[in-house]
Amino acid sequence: MNNIGLIIAREYLSRVKKKSFIIMTLLAPLLFGGFMFVVAWTATKGSDTKNVQVVDESGLFAEVFVDSDDNQFDYTDVSLEDAKASVLSGEYDGLLYIPSLDVDSPNGVIYYAPNNPSIGMVSGLSRKIEAEIENIKLTRSGIDKEVLESLKADVDINTINLTESGGEKESSSIGATAVGYVAAFLIYMFIFVYGAMCMRGVVEEKTSRIIEVVIASVKPFQLMMGKVVGIASVGLTQFLLWIILTITISTVAGAAFMDTKADLDKQQIEQMEAMDIPQGDMQDLPQNDPNIMEKLSTAVDSINIPMVVVAFLFYFLTGYLLYGALFAAIGSAVDSDADAQQFMFPVTIPLIFAIVMLSAVLNDPNGSLAFWLSMVPFTSPVIMMMRVPFGVPVWELALSMVLMVGGFLFTIWLASRIYRIGILMHGTKVNYKTLGKWIMMKN
Repeated sequence: MNNIGLIIAREYLSRVKKKSFIIMTLLAPLLFGGFMFVVAWTATKGSDTKNVQVVDESGLFAEVFVDSDDNQFDYTDVSLEDAKASVLSGEYDGLLYIPSLDVDSPNGVIYYAPNNPSIGMVSGLSRKIEAEIENIKLTRSGIDKEVLESLKADVDINTINLTESGGEKESSSIGATAVGYVAAFLIYMFIFVYGAMCMRGVVEEKTSRIIEVVIASVKPFQLMMGKVVGIASVGLTQFLLWIILTITISTVAGAAFMDTKADLDKQQIEQMEAMDIPQGDMQDLPQNDPNIMEKLSTAVDSINIPMVVVAFLFYFLTGYLLYGALFAAIGSAVDSDADAQQFMFPVTIPLIFAIVMLSAVLNDPNGSLAFWLSMVPFTSPVIMMMRVPFGVPVWELALSMVLMVGGFLFTIWLASRIYRIGILMHGTKVNYKTLGKWIMMKN
């Protein structure tokens, strides 16, 4: 055990002291924070104002298109050819042509522009025309639009989880889905990244013949265990640092964004007051929803965060250890990364399958398919992290963890059978039959 501890310390310290580790540890949260800031900035930044010329030969849409921050409309009575010429000359950014159309079959509306317009631009114009045609049809049929609007119903279904003790707790499927997806993909990504790191480390030591010196004083199993656990510690350290730095950067960026958004909301309210829009209508806008923070708080409170964190750390470590041992065995059996590709695909199939099955598990988190996939050690790290935010019985989680530990011990044993022989083999063409012989070989 002392030898394993020394190997773990060597693997851990040799990697955390590398410039690449320090740079990536600091750079990744900065990139993530920068990405979030760019997304927030682009969401608050409006597009350039477009000058649109409107030729309405029907005369039905005289007051439909109103100037806004995004579009400035100019109604004109010139011919279509003259209007096209003004667009080509650069006087206008686009031309909306509305022919004399039949409201029962509104065809022939065309938007002319030098370049392809955005989807939002075209859909916005379409919605305005459609809304006006609907108003015309309602007026003709004698139906009051306000009465029709009052007949519409908007029902939000709240979900409540019942406990065996008789308690009730408000839940949020959206929040559970988001947390489950993020946790599952993080585990999937880290297993691949650090598993490949473990394999490359073994290949490098094998090809440099350093391993032949080390193996004289350390058993192959101890060497493999130390390498796998040491790299797992590096991954856990980097992940925890990423969480701390990401939360710090996101908090600072979020505060700056909220200040900007508050200024924009204030400007919008002042503009709407100048246009004599009622206060009640302003409160109906999605960006001014007074319950948005309460909804977000409910979504977070409905999830058992301590259980999610404990489950994530457990499956993060055991999932890596399970696959890391197999990656180390692959590295010991080959002489280069290129030779390892033929063995990596069968090992990673369960992980890829688990990611593919996430949508099916999401449709029924407590169904039989989700249950069995969360029990199989090769798929449980990803599948169980999707299920935990939705609420998993304690006995299911405990059984999955026990099976996960058993699966980890099995892969360690299996990998050690390959590692003990493959680590000293050079220039041998290895295939699955050879690996089978190594596993069954006694000495």
